[in-house]
Amino acid sequence: MSRGKLKRFAENALRDNILEPGKPKFETIKGHWQEHFKNDNPLILELTCGRGEYTIGLARLHPNCNHIGIDLKGDRIWKGSGIALEENLTNVAFLRTHILELEHFFLPSEVSEIWITFPDPRPRDRDEKRRVTHPRYLALYKYLLGKEGWVRLKTDNTGLFEYTLHMLKNANDIQDLQYTYDLYHSDLRPECYEIRTRYEQKFNEQGHDIKYLKFRFKG
Repeated sequence: MSRGKLKRFAENALRDNILEPGKPKFETIKGHWQEHFKNDNPLILELTCGRGEYTIGLARLHPNCNHIGIDLKGDRIWKGSGIALEENLTNVAFLRTHILELEHFFLPSEVSEIWITFPDPRPRDRDEKRRVTHPRYLALYKYLLGKEGWVRLKTDNTGLFEYTLHMLKNANDIQDLQYTYDLYHSDLRPECYEIRTRYEQKFNEQGHDIKYLKFRFKG
């Protein structure tokens, strides 16, 4: 492991806005997010958050919501965590865990909105169950979300996007599905707030159209 990574991991261990294995709060946070943020504002998650561009961007725009970036890579969330500390964004936290473990950190219907930003598309057939819009993931999102909560996906990958649309259109508990294959020329663009992740900027500069969809669960 490089010295840079070791330094970042050591800094993560001292940051209160990062919850990761080894910290007491990591084991006890379920049902206690209000205590962590010292308010009862809505919780908005960014899954596969990487450096947390959406977590930070949304936190700036919506100070009356609490924003939590989820990722397994500590050296990635170190960046967003540092920006949040520099800007005194007390409505930001980062949780270092696998998406499928989220039921250990949130109560049913505790989350108001979920953003999924440029996830690994997992194109191989044998990796279908690892795609973040596979039915087992969708069931988890339904567990997490409160009534009327949106799930939003941004990706450059056509294969993952079409797979997701197929899953959603064939599910019996999905409503209000809206989507575009070209976000920057769509009426849906304003609701993404012009926040762009590092990957989004890179893929767009390479000529890839950005795909976007949103939906809610019934019931």
